[in-house]
Amino acid sequence: MAPERHDGQEIRRRFAEEARAERPDLALLCLLLGAEADPALDANGIDAAQIELDRLAGLLPYGLRGGRAWASALAELLGERYGFEGSSADYQRLESSLLHEVLRRRRGLPILLSVVWIEVARRAGAPVYGVALPGHFVVGFGDPQERVLADPFAGGRPLTGQDAELLVAGATGEPLEPSMLVPAQPLETVLRILNNIRAWAAARPERTDVALWAVDLSLLLPSHPARLRYERAQLLVRSGEFLRGAAEMEEYADVVADVEPAAAEAVRRSARAARARLN
Repeated sequence: MAPERHDGQEIRRRFAEEARAERPDLALLCLLLGAEADPALDANGIDAAQIELDRLAGLLPYGLRGGRAWASALAELLGERYGFEGSSADYQRLESSLLHEVLRRRRGLPILLSVVWIEVARRAGAPVYGVALPGHFVVGFGDPQERVLADPFAGGRPLTGQDAELLVAGATGEPLEPSMLVPAQPLETVLRILNNIRAWAAARPERTDVALWAVDLSLLLPSHPARLRYERAQLLVRSGEFLRGAAEMEEYADVVADVEPAAAEAVRRSARAARARLN
């Protein structure tokens, strides 16, 4: 028997509300995102995931001081004792981008494993933050002067400055810039997770449903790329909702017309083509 579907509108309302909070809760946003993907994840499941993060935090030793000590303790607890890590196969699974599944499987993408580290460490009082390196999210401890980096995807392997440079060079071919080491804010992290989900769905044309909800959640964030509205319209057309898709294309064209008139006209042509598919 299929699980009873939770209230999707309530999930989105809570997501939008949390995204606009003074201090957005990263774990809660990720779990609400997971509830959008998984009909079985209800309020009790979200609470259970938060409790698990609390439990893991309670297993860290007391009195830790300094970024290196925190990084080492997290690697021992989450990497060695509990086996949180990733592999290339995890990039093929949607579950690797869903926090409740990552907590259950102890496998995931670098950014979701980093969320586990951040949330466990934060609850224990660690000076922790995410570091959104291009192509590979990692975790930082301490202030910028004593910054210690660790890679949760590799079980918590410590990263030297040279290691970080190699990760960036491998992903972009460009040198590491100081701006890449700035602590990632919760909403930036959530948008990057949603971007990963959109990329996963884009490689699977039969999963337009996943791409659509990932775009919808992205649009609920206070700051998001304007072009996502056009992407949403295209997804509606692809799923057979030609009139809604065409209408949203035209709305997007009106927004960008003053800045990019040629692009706006191209979008309007796409809208006319979508409407023509009804004839």
